[in-house]
Amino acid sequence: MSLRSVDFKVFGKVQRVFFRKCTKEKADSLGLVGWCKNLPDSTVTGAAQGSPGEIEKMKYWLTNTGSPQSKISKCDFTNERDVSGPEFSEFSIIRKKKK
Repeated sequence: MSLRSVDFKVFGKVQRVFFRKCTKEKADSLGLVGWCKNLPDSTVTGAAQGSPGEIEKMKYWLTNTGSPQSKISKCDFTNERDVSGPEFSEFSIIRKKKK
C-alpha cells in the first residue's frame, strides 16, 4: 500500500477555536497519522500521512472546513511525497510546555 505524506500550515482564525482538536478528530476518522501545533504567528502547522485518497480529503478539510468557529484564509501544503511507511504511530497535538 502506498503512503502519502504532506506538511501543512493553516492561516486565518485558527487558534483558540478548537482547530487542533478538530484536526486530530478528522485525521483519526480518516486513519491518518501525524501531528499539529500552534505557532507564535497565529497559524497552525503540522504533518499528515496516510493513503493518497485520505490525504486529499484531509487537504480539502484543512482548506475549506476546519473547526466550526474557525475562519480559514488559506492553507499551504509543502513537502508532499510518497513514504515507504508511517513515520508516526498516531495523530497527535503538540502543546507548548507549561513553565
